[in-house]
This record gives sequence, C-alpha cells and structure tokens, in this order.
Amino acid sequence: MERLIEGVRQILRAGRIVAFTGAGISAESHVPTFRGGDGLWRNYSPESLATAEAFESDPRLVWEWYDWLRGLIHAAQPNPGHLALAELQQKNPGRFTLVTQNIDGLHEKAGSRDVVKLHGDIWRLRCTTCGREGRNEQVPMEHLPPLCRCGGTLRPAIVWFGEMLPEDSWMRAVDAAGRADVFVAIGTSAVVYPAAGLVRVARESGAQIVIVNPDPTPADQLAQWILRGPAGEILPRLI
Repeated sequence: MERLIEGVRQILRAGRIVAFTGAGISAESHVPTFRGGDGLWRNYSPESLATAEAFESDPRLVWEWYDWLRGLIHAAQPNPGHLALAELQQKNPGRFTLVTQNIDGLHEKAGSRDVVKLHGDIWRLRCTTCGREGRNEQVPMEHLPPLCRCGGTLRPAIVWFGEMLPEDSWMRAVDAAGRADVFVAIGTSAVVYPAAGLVRVARESGAQIVIVNPDPTPADQLAQWILRGPAGEILPRLI
C-alpha cells in the first residue's frame, strides 16, 4: 500500500486534479447512505421518499424525513478525508476541482470552496410555486412543510430520483473531468448515473484514474491506481 500511496503522491504534484466524492466519505462522518443498511427511515426507503411524486402526495411525510436527516447532518463533523481535500485545494490553487454527489455541505464545513454539487444542497430550499431559492439552516424546521412568502410549498433544493442534474453543475463537472490530469474517485459506488460517467470521461481524455474506496466498484476497471480503504485513512496519507 505504501508504494501505491507514494505513486499517487507523485502524480498529484503536477497537472490538473479533480476529486469526485460520493456517499462513502460522508458515511465516515455518520451521515446515513441511501444504499447502506442505515438507509431506512420508519420502514421507508429513500427511493420511495426522494421523488417529486412522493412530495406531491404527502409533503409533510417527506419533510419529516428531511428534517430528521438535516438534524443528523447538522450534528456531523467533517472527517479527516474532508479536511485532506480542503488542504489539497489550498495547496493547488487554480488546478484543483472538487465535484461531489453529496448534499450535506460537509466539504464546505471542512474549508473547501467552489464545490461543484451535482445533486444539490440540503441546506437550500426552493419554492414549488414561484421558484425562489434560498438558504435555510434551521434545525429542526419550525413548520412542516415550510412555506414560501408567496404561499407556495418549499422543497429541498436537491435532485430527486427521476430528475435531471443541474445543467450548469453538470457541464462544469464534465469540463473539469475532460481536462483533468488526475481524477480521484472517493467513496462513490460508481453506479449512480450520469454522475458515475465522469470517471470514463476523465479516462478517455487521458487522465490517471485513482479509486479510493473500501470495496470494489465498477469504476475499478478504468483505474490505474486503486487505494483500498476509507477516505479518512487514505486521503491524509496522500497530502
């Protein structure tokens, strides 16, 4: 492992770096994952709640789940993996891009800046009537479901199952992946598309692919470097 660590250290010292994070890095901070055994809430699966149809059918139920999740995230702290990525960005100004599938804001809490968020931000709310969007960090929420000043119902400004990724964030991520010299996929199952396709975009554009994950992923076949272990243990050793 130490030889692999040193090899990745070497390639991180030159060229453009993209770090691409998934639920695994946040799970190390005790944020529940959609696909793990901790994904159920009151016997509901995330797939049954994180949809526009579920929200339209029972907005209060959906918001009770997000209010619970926001409480867990509010109490969570960035782990050494988050902190290492913030340090990597500070050491490589102008040539580092952080792309995340996570909605929890732990990267910013760790000190990362200008994070490309493919699936939105749980701390932002959007009106389903007028489209107005704003930040809300109230824990717990005072009213469920929360209402906009126009009277419309507010929803989390995140991407639900069946919805398109925000075009601006997606295009930024694709552009960064296509120009990367090193693409580091961290704590992602590499099965959620289109986001998982960024690994192939980077590989086909000539980037060195580094996988940091405790378990095998479909993206492993595209990687030149596989560091098997938790992000909180591996990433600090790379910096």
